[in-house]
Parts: sequence; C-alpha cells; structure tokens
Amino acid sequence: MRKRDHNVLTNAASLLVCGLLAGVVVAAAAFPAVAMSGLAAKAGAETFGALPTELAVARAPQISYLLASDGKTPLATMYDENRRDVRLADISPYMRKAIIAAEDHDFYKHNGVDINGVARAFVNNQSEGSGRQGASTLTMQYVRLAIAYSATHPADVVAATEDTSARKLREMRLALQVDKEFSKDEILTRYLNLASFGNGAYGIYAASQVYFGKPPSKLKIEEAALLAGMVKAPTTNDPTTELGYPLALDRRNYVIQNMVDIKAITQQEADAAKATKLVVKDKRTPNGCVAANVNEWGFFCDYFYRWWMDQETFGSTRYDRERRLKSGGYTIVTSLDVQVQRGADTAVRKAKSVNSKEAAMVAVVEPGTGRVRALAVNRTFRPDNPRNPTNGPHSNPKQRAKGVSGSYPNTMNPLLTGGDGITGYQAGSTFKIFTVVAALEKAIPLSYTIDAPQRFRSEYVIDRASPTACPGTDLYCPTNSDKKAGGVLTMWSAFARSTNTYFVPLQQQIGAENVVDVAKRLGIRFRVDREDRWAADREAAHDWGAFTLGVSDTTPLELANAYATLAVDGTYCEPIPVQAIRGPDGGTVDVAGPRCEKRVSTGVARAAVDAARCPVGDDSATSRCGGSRTAAQVKAAVDAPVAGKTGTTDAENYASMVAMTKQYAVAGILTDPDWPQTTVKMGHQQRDGINPPVYESLAAAMQGKPRIDFAPAPTDLTS
Repeated sequence: MRKRDHNVLTNAASLLVCGLLAGVVVAAAAFPAVAMSGLAAKAGAETFGALPTELAVARAPQISYLLASDGKTPLATMYDENRRDVRLADISPYMRKAIIAAEDHDFYKHNGVDINGVARAFVNNQSEGSGRQGASTLTMQYVRLAIAYSATHPADVVAATEDTSARKLREMRLALQVDKEFSKDEILTRYLNLASFGNGAYGIYAASQVYFGKPPSKLKIEEAALLAGMVKAPTTNDPTTELGYPLALDRRNYVIQNMVDIKAITQQEADAAKATKLVVKDKRTPNGCVAANVNEWGFFCDYFYRWWMDQETFGSTRYDRERRLKSGGYTIVTSLDVQVQRGADTAVRKAKSVNSKEAAMVAVVEPGTGRVRALAVNRTFRPDNPRNPTNGPHSNPKQRAKGVSGSYPNTMNPLLTGGDGITGYQAGSTFKIFTVVAALEKAIPLSYTIDAPQRFRSEYVIDRASPTACPGTDLYCPTNSDKKAGGVLTMWSAFARSTNTYFVPLQQQIGAENVVDVAKRLGIRFRVDREDRWAADREAAHDWGAFTLGVSDTTPLELANAYATLAVDGTYCEPIPVQAIRGPDGGTVDVAGPRCEKRVSTGVARAAVDAARCPVGDDSATSRCGGSRTAAQVKAAVDAPVAGKTGTTDAENYASMVAMTKQYAVAGILTDPDWPQTTVKMGHQQRDGINPPVYESLAAAMQGKPRIDFAPAPTDLTS
C-alpha cells in the first residue's frame, strides 16, 4: 500500500470532531440531561479512541470464465456474484468523475470523513420534523462494503449495514485509517469494484457489461452517470423496469449536472449527454453450463464441472470446491477445440436429429496429453421443463406406461463421460484391442494363426439357459456375426474382419484376467457392481469369457482414451478438460498439466496399432490384413494414416467405432440410453449409423493438420 502525506491539523480536527460526536451519542443514550456537557467530550474521546482501526478486507467473490483452447472463445461463466475486479486505468475517466459527482464532491479534499457534512447532518437530524441527512463519504461507503464482504457470520453483515449512530462512528474511525493507508485512487477503485449496481451486477466491470455490453473503459458521460446514479438505490433506479426507468433517467440527469458543478464536464457536454436517449441492454451474464454461450458446449462444460468437483486441489469438500470455482475469479482455458467440437457436433446431428430416441455420442481425445478436445451428442444440454414438457415419450414401454418422458431432446445426463447413474454402454468388438495387447505382451506375434470355426466351444462356464451356451451344456459357445467360419486367420486379418471365434480362443489361451488387466491399464472403468467385482478379482476375471467381445460397460470418452494410449506408444494420460488455469492475480494452478505414465511397452503399442490399421482400410508396410475390412471407407474419408475398430453387440442394440490418427482419437457409440434393451437395431455404415459421425469428426479435426505416420511395429511382434 502506498501511504500519502496528511495534514496533521486536519487529522487532529477530524478526530476531535468525531470524538465529540461520539461523546454526544454515548451521553445522549445514557444521560440525556448531560448530552452537551464536558462529560460528553470525555466520553467521546475514550469511546472513539477505543474503536477498531484495522479493516480486514477479504476478496469479494469474483466471476470465473471458461474459454476454449484458443484462450479467446468464451464457453461459459460461473459465479455466485457477477464481479470482475479491474484497475483504475481500465475505468473510464467519466465513470470516476460521475461517482464522485453522485456521492462525494469533496472526495479528493477530505481525509475520509467530511467534517462539515458530519456536523451539518448531526444538527439537522436533531431537529424534529427535519428529513434525515447522511454524511457518508465514498471512503465510509467503501468501509461499509468491505466489512460486509469480510463478515464470517450473518449477524456481522447486519451490523455492517444497520442504520445506527454506532455503525456510523465505526465507519468514520475506519475511514480515517483507510484514508491514511491508501491513495484516493486506490479507494475509488476498490469502491467501484465492490459496489452493487442491480440486476446481478456487482462492481463496475459487470455493470458496464450488463447494462451496456462494453468494458468500463468505454463508458460515455451519460452511461457513467446512469451507473453512478444507481449505487444508492439499484432496485428503485432500475432502468430495465417500467417503474424504474423514469427514476433512473432523472437520477442520471441529476448526476450529469453535478458533474458540471464539480467541473468534471462542461455545460455543453452535459446538455448533449442529457439529450441522449437512455438505452440499456439488460443482458444478465449467463451463469453455469445450462446457460453456456453456445449450447453445443454444454456437455463439455458439465464434464469440466464434474472434473473440477473431484479435484482436491480446490478444497477438501465439494462445497469448498464449488465456492472456489464460483467466487475465485479464475480464467480457465479448457481443452475444448472449437474446430473439433463444431465438426463433431455437426457430424452427430447429421446422423441423428435431436428428436431421435437414439443417441449418437462422440468423444475426441488428444493422444499424449489426455486433453478432451470435443464431446458431442445429438441432445440439447438442459433439463426438460416439468411444467411444459417438450421431451418425447420414453422408449421403454414400462416407463412410457407410467407417463415418464424420454431424455430427448433435452437432458443433463453425462451420457458421454458417465456418472450420476450412467454406467456406460457395451462397446462390442472394439474391446478386442485389449486381447491383442495382452497377447502381444505374452510374446504372441500378429502373425499368429488360429483356424476360426463358425462356432467355438470354449472352456468358459456360463448359465445353461444362456443363448450363447453350447446346446445341452453350460459351456460358452460364441459364433461369428456373419454366421460363417473364419478359416485360418492371423491377428491382423481376424481384427480386420472382427472374427469372434479367433479372439475368444486367443483370450482363453492368454487368460481373460490379463485382458481385463489391459483394459484397466488403458483407463476402462467398471461402474456396474458385478463387473467391478469381477475386474478386481483375477480369479473371477479368468472366467469372463465374453469380455473380449465387449460386453462390459464403457463410455465414449474412456474408449477414445484407451486407443489414444496406444497411438502414443503406450503412454496413458488421464482425460482432462483443461490446459491452463489462472487466478485473479495472474498466477497459474499446476493442476491443469497432463498426467501421464507408461502403461504398455512401446513395441507392444506399435504392434497393436499396426493391427488396428486393418479394419479402417489402412495398411502398414508389414501388415497382412486380408481382403475383408469392417470400415474400409475411413482411410479415404480422413485422408491420413489411421487406425481403429468397429463394434456391435449380439442384439445389435449398441454400435460403436473408434478411429484415430497420431493427433486425435475419436470414439463413438450409438444406442438408446433410456432403454439399452431396445429392439431397434443400431447400424454402422448407413448415413444414420455410427461410422460416419466418427470418421467425419476425425476428418474435421484433421483439417489443416500434418499427416503423421504411425511408427513401425518391431519385427519380433509381427512375424
């Protein structure tokens, strides 16, 4: 703090007058007959001298901003109070002069307390029938606001604002001290950053944005005068209401004329400002993910919010973390890439309309950082209106009979990331990549052959009543989806064709528990209790015969990140929605950095990617993919080295696909999230299938990006 020189005589006079007034107040309360005697002066000196001189000032709540990865595009704002502190240099000179004209003409002349004003108000207020006068300077008003914002108990807030002489005296004592410690410009800046301007606007920055849609540095005379005139009674002088508009206009013109009186502007400038029509925007700053600037970003915003609420860096409890987010004044540069997000959002909505029961869900992750670049689904992120429902009927007949609506087109469910009852979806044969990795870790090369029959009689024990049991037995007998024998296949060709009767015996040979372990290492979480128990127990996992066929629940985000781990040579990075977090003081929070660790060897990861190039129409120099590909069109659509896999469940109520380059991994799942047992068959290749949204999202992400080839696999794992 920069101290200013003060006139000793002026300070002494201020203390004396305030002390005398304090004595009168104390004596009048206890002994009315001696209120004006010498006893009052003595009481005043003692009482006023005993008042606190230290003003503890807590930082007022600040609005937090979410930006896209470019650091410019606004995504959302989150706040308890819409406030953003600014420097005096960022406030229009007209605004500084207007607030002085409205509230304290002698601000730059007095020492925190206007002696003449105090004495005048005191004499006036002792007269019966006289209207009460105030003598609060801007410094005293700042003290009042600072006490209220620093209070830790509701009673302290009441005490800071109650209309009593004791409160006034305390403000005077503290104002004198504040005026010693801070420059006038500092006090003025602090006041303008704390004051309430109505309509949810706290501080001059928010007020300027809410009423005029501009930064406070751009305020004109008439705009500054309006805002200055509102601080005394922001509700009464609200220009956005029919009753408040004329009052606000009168108050504005009063302040403008006062600006002439203090020689801040000329009469000519004042006349021109008064003649200007009062036009306000009444644009309240959006708050939260539902009010995100562009609705297509709502699901990403919600993912960010959930991520923040899990970070102990921001507080030991969820309450503390939320308060930190909504009052900490952070500027958060998220990982959302506008180009990627818009491409993905266009792709999913082209495949399925927002009014479709089926949800086309796509997640995009950056390999090597875990940064989530896009989350898109053909839904609108907002709750359905309970009074005027707009959602369609529930697709589950039992729920529909009860009058329950579906979750389309409006929902706030975390469909792409899981949580709040969303356990995920079966991803089908995309899980075969985990078997490939586990086999390679057992030194089984991609050239390993198996004669794959149409039906494979495994050693896995299941319920006799299961349709996948061998007839008359309790053994698991998977078949191929095309109802044909696979013949002699390598890992390349089996992965390209997605032959079930190759991968179940391969899993049986290497141990299902090892395949499950790979999935866990690559970030697959098990949210269903039964699956979580199996995954946690290697002995139980050993008998999980159908695991390689993708019967466990997952989410598009987890699936994309699992494949992304392989794209960067086996380095797993925790999915993260941020890339920089700055506090109001400009300091950074290191929680935004990538959190990565090696989980699969480089050679194994490269060999697994080599196999994954086959299904999507891309051959490496060493791969032997065969003639059948499940998604051969992806290579041409993306026009880059690409790898991936499709997946379908037995009942075809789920369809999934992953496609990735070195820069992006995209996973998509198509299903009915309201009724996973739907009888609607989910497709792949057709326009409303899952494949186009995935490869179109990847193609959009790759626009303008270099084409980087995958590193070759080691020969000992290919031949």
